[in-house]
Amino acid sequence: ACICEKNKRVTNCKLTNGVCRCESVGSGVPVSCDTLTRKCLLMKAEVAGSKSGRREKPKDAFEDTDGLYDPECENTGAFKAKQCNGTTCWCVNTAGVRRTDKHDADLKCNELVRTIWIAIEMKHAERNTPLNPESLKKFFRDTIANRYLLDGRYINIMYEEPLITIDLKQNSSEDSLVDIADVAYYLEKDVKGDSIFHSSRLNVSFDNEDLRFEKTVVYYLDEIPPEFSMKSLTAGVIAVIVVVVVAIVAGIVVLVLTRRRKGKYVKAEVKEMNEMHRGLNS
Repeated sequence: ACICEKNKRVTNCKLTNGVCRCESVGSGVPVSCDTLTRKCLLMKAEVAGSKSGRREKPKDAFEDTDGLYDPECENTGAFKAKQCNGTTCWCVNTAGVRRTDKHDADLKCNELVRTIWIAIEMKHAERNTPLNPESLKKFFRDTIANRYLLDGRYINIMYEEPLITIDLKQNSSEDSLVDIADVAYYLEKDVKGDSIFHSSRLNVSFDNEDLRFEKTVVYYLDEIPPEFSMKSLTAGVIAVIVVVVVAIVAGIVVLVLTRRRKGKYVKAEVKEMNEMHRGLNS
């Protein structure tokens, strides 16, 4: 027997050739404890460990999915492109996030669309001591590289008090030890105090003061745009679209007014020049 430090949601762990190998709870799929477990298997294990098979979203979680659901996983641990709950089905990306409207079981999901950019936006609570931006960026860059095994070239950290934004970008053509969707899931769980690691907790402290997080929002960008109808968009998304449209219309109005004013100014100049010519010729 052995302990799987990188995943506490496993069973039947055995040490084979110096590597701890276990079975993921809920699916029985073998996993290596030398690396991160795929997000699909983690979600399935979480559902299996829940009495009701479903739970409420963690406080302040961004509703980028329909909450925790019982996913269908490939033997590799990847999400199947088509996910269903009874007779209702939808298509997901490589992060397991729904990217289509919900349909009946006849829905076709031809491919598992790659998520190439995940932005994790974290708002920290007020502090007694101000944060040093460079120290903060270095901490998260080193943590993601060492704790979650993601190469530094896929990581970008930005800080604008009180928001910390972590960009994880990874194209489908790039070969990596871990996938950004799995890294983002591990990180999100760590930040919310529900670590997937067996015993190691993520401690974020600067100048002997813990960094506490008030809100975490996760955004996903896929290689192919999602296929949502206007009818399925939430009020918040519609509001954003309306704001964008209003901004565009306002921009057009400003442009038209500017051109009109510019036109009058040019005409006035021409008129003055004509008067000057008449004055010179007289």
